[in-house]
Amino acid sequence: MRTGRKLAVGAGAVLLLFAIVAFTVYQSHKNVVTVETSRAQRQDLTSMVSASGEIKPKTYVNIGANAFGKITNLFVKEGERVKKGQMLARLEEVQAEADLNATKATLEAARADALAAEAALNTALADLNRAQSDAERSALDWSRAEGLFKDALISQQEYDSRKAAHQATVAGLAQAEARVEQAKAQRESANRRVSQANANLTHAADVLNKTIYQAPFDGVITSLPVREGETVVIGIQNSPGSVLMTLADMSVITAEVRVDETDIVNVQLGESAEVSIDAIPRKTFKAVVTEMGNNAMVRSTGVSTSQQTTGSEEAKDFRVVVTLQDPPEGLRPGLSATAKITTATRSQVLTIPIQALTVRRQEDLVRREERDSVQAAPPPKPASDGKAEIQGVFVVRNHQAEFLPVDTGIAGTTDIEIVRGLNVGDEIIIGSYKVLRTLRPGASVKVDNSTPKKTEET
Repeated sequence: MRTGRKLAVGAGAVLLLFAIVAFTVYQSHKNVVTVETSRAQRQDLTSMVSASGEIKPKTYVNIGANAFGKITNLFVKEGERVKKGQMLARLEEVQAEADLNATKATLEAARADALAAEAALNTALADLNRAQSDAERSALDWSRAEGLFKDALISQQEYDSRKAAHQATVAGLAQAEARVEQAKAQRESANRRVSQANANLTHAADVLNKTIYQAPFDGVITSLPVREGETVVIGIQNSPGSVLMTLADMSVITAEVRVDETDIVNVQLGESAEVSIDAIPRKTFKAVVTEMGNNAMVRSTGVSTSQQTTGSEEAKDFRVVVTLQDPPEGLRPGLSATAKITTATRSQVLTIPIQALTVRRQEDLVRREERDSVQAAPPPKPASDGKAEIQGVFVVRNHQAEFLPVDTGIAGTTDIEIVRGLNVGDEIIIGSYKVLRTLRPGASVKVDNSTPKKTEET
């Protein structure tokens, strides 16, 4: 009986000891945080800005209706290549041509009137010369008659007759001068009518020419929304006119993309880019940034902020054009494209995964034991309130998490440059996101870099 009691007591002691050990181990692991880590390493790093948009030719024009009328001829088809000056379309021209012919006839009549007015002026000038000769002759006769009359060599009747003849020639001279001025006015009026008819002819010819459409440059007809027999109209105020077709110069192809407002400050003219086109998978094409917009566009509407009368808190983009250096054949305007613009390149710089970066308030970086010492012997009041945010990373030192402030440089797709604060080979905590969000300096950590197993779908 005593032996059994001794065995029971011994077994109880062993169980108690096991329980104490288990409890101790549990308590020691209770506050340990499991983390994922990586190493700070040197590598080449490229910073890129990605933006989506569409393929567009550098030069294109929407050929709109310049006159009201019915399309009588379409000389091209969609997708057809045309040369500069080639006939594209023609509108109904009966009325325009009739107006032109009528204006030509009016011009000819005005020119005939001008010739008649010129002839009338020449006649009036001849009459003026004859009247001047008659006036000079009668003046001489009158002068001689005055001398003879004083010497009583002629009668009063002859004297009065010569005087009347002289006065008649003077009146005829005045009349001839008046006819000359009248003829000059008529000639000026006829010349003005000729000028007016010329202007009307130019107008009528322009109206007729607007019924004919020619290619302004070499290119491809990328859009042809109309058919023969349709009636087109010109634009009036806020009402847009009919578009006959779109002509594009496909020799220079660009991708017009929209860059987020937070990235546009990093993009510069002349930077290289890679363009991928959804219609041509698994291929990229080299390009160069050639244009950058200065006005932001509201992402939801695509309207420039300069055209808005009220402010907007919506996300904004900037228009950026990249020119493809060696575009493939068969590209069409409107194809979806994505451009990756290289904004910076660094060789063999210290890098860490981007997800390792975190921020902490200054007051959160004080360890618990440091807080206790601060409470025991309070130092002078600091200048800041402790709420300033500090960017840094957590590193593993002696199985504990230590927060180190860092200065960063350019950012790549998955890694970021560290300018100051870390050394090559430092073990950095990179996850999980939940752990990094709540991790405190000085916390005990356990490194587990094993790849988590995917849960099989049932």
